[in-house]
Amino acid sequence: MITLEMMPPLMFGGLILAMLIGFPVAFTLAALGLSFGFLSIYLGFFDFNFLQAIPGRIFGSVLSNELLLAIPFFTFMGAVLERCGLAEDMLDSMGQLFGPVRGGLGYSVIIVGFILGAITGTVAAQVIAMALISMPVMLRYGYNVRYITGVLAASGTITQLVPPSLVLIVMADQLGKSVGDMYLGAWGPSVLQIALFAGYTFFLGIFLPHHVPAVPKEARTLTGWALWRKCLMGIIPSAVLIFVVLGTMMLGLATPTEAGAMGAIGAIVLAAIHHKDLSSTGHKMLLIGIAATGVGAIVGVMFGEGKLFKLTFAIVYLAVVWLCLEAVRIPDLRDLIRQGYESTMRLSTMVVFILIGSTCFSVVFLGVNGGVWLEHHMTSIPGGVWGFLIFINLFIFFLAFFLDFFEIAFIILPMVAPIAQKVLAPVVGPDAALIWFGVMLCVNMQTSFLHPPFGFALFYLRGVAPREVKSSDIYWGALPWIGLQAIMVAIVIAFPVTVTGLLDKPLDLDLSKVKIVVPEIELPPLDFGQQKQ
Repeated sequence: MITLEMMPPLMFGGLILAMLIGFPVAFTLAALGLSFGFLSIYLGFFDFNFLQAIPGRIFGSVLSNELLLAIPFFTFMGAVLERCGLAEDMLDSMGQLFGPVRGGLGYSVIIVGFILGAITGTVAAQVIAMALISMPVMLRYGYNVRYITGVLAASGTITQLVPPSLVLIVMADQLGKSVGDMYLGAWGPSVLQIALFAGYTFFLGIFLPHHVPAVPKEARTLTGWALWRKCLMGIIPSAVLIFVVLGTMMLGLATPTEAGAMGAIGAIVLAAIHHKDLSSTGHKMLLIGIAATGVGAIVGVMFGEGKLFKLTFAIVYLAVVWLCLEAVRIPDLRDLIRQGYESTMRLSTMVVFILIGSTCFSVVFLGVNGGVWLEHHMTSIPGGVWGFLIFINLFIFFLAFFLDFFEIAFIILPMVAPIAQKVLAPVVGPDAALIWFGVMLCVNMQTSFLHPPFGFALFYLRGVAPREVKSSDIYWGALPWIGLQAIMVAIVIAFPVTVTGLLDKPLDLDLSKVKIVVPEIELPPLDFGQQKQ
């Protein structure tokens, strides 16, 4: 006879088994949830009315969640920028700039991976794009094959952590935190991780210089101002777009959805600017838009948001619309935008189906006291806070072999977030606990993308690598970078300040010392009027 206490482990075990077999996650979640729901009704654990919470939850908190609208916007933004040739120019110019230095091409891959991580948002696209562009060049100049595969795979996975990452948006939604706070928390670990990657390349240049040689002088075709101009033309537009998207969110000027919409339009504008077929009128409108932006910013600071300020930004909007129309006019860009629409539609549909399935599963799981069962086992792990963190990171690391980050966020986070809040709040405070936890899991999932034999980044790399690059080289090349990312996970666990340092500090207020002083006021005499006779 199945008891109520047996239902949570049966549901959780069934979920893990179904995922290991390879059934589609969204349909597996819905099937398991409804199956165990009807079984619970049959066994008398709850009545049929309980399942009415499922459609209510789906339509009330899933399909009506405005924050999730940011996902298609950022997906479209990344899809357009990944295909418009911006990455190729940035890698070429950075390779020329760092070429004289040992490991220069490695540094360029790491830096461009960081920048692309902030504007593309997808691991697969970033790994494939950088591998197609950089791998032939690095092989030509004698770089070690294992270093090449490792740096390309690791730099591609940084996109999960660098704002405005889709992972962080989903994490914020599932943890009930603001996207801006998640972005602020992620900046410290993302910069530290880039520093670790660059430091490893630096030491290779000292101790194993033949693995990361400098680019020969005759191969460096650009020098002086021409080189710097190409670097700046690749970096400045991207930096402006990142500032517009992230800055408006962090300053509270725009919601994540509004910032995502600006990012999508900005991606089309960047693609148009970058294309060789942009008309002379388009170039003139670009210059007019830049000038109007500068004038508008000065007017806004000095005189406030008056009519002149509104006029300047009306000109900016006109320039943006014109450049978008120019992009539609160019056949290559028109096809690129269509491909961006298609990839956005596929990803958004997948997210919605996973959300519906996870809702079916979580409602039934909580209905059979799954939350109580999970909390009991998680809080009884030896080692207290650190034991809990080590266990949950190993568990997520294992799951990430088989699941996408969307699936982990929608399935696992709702279960463990209340427990993490309770366990971690005494360490960093109640406001920062889930921010620290979410960023930690992002760093963790980066590591799982590289781990042989399941790492998705390695499969992407294998698909585009030339035949002379062996699969063993890809697997062995990933190991040092897995170690670097494991060090990063340990740093985030041991030093929460790397995440919480940029967050607003909570007010340290001792309520026992608060005094309320009521001022003494002389009231006028009361006048009740003449007494009735």
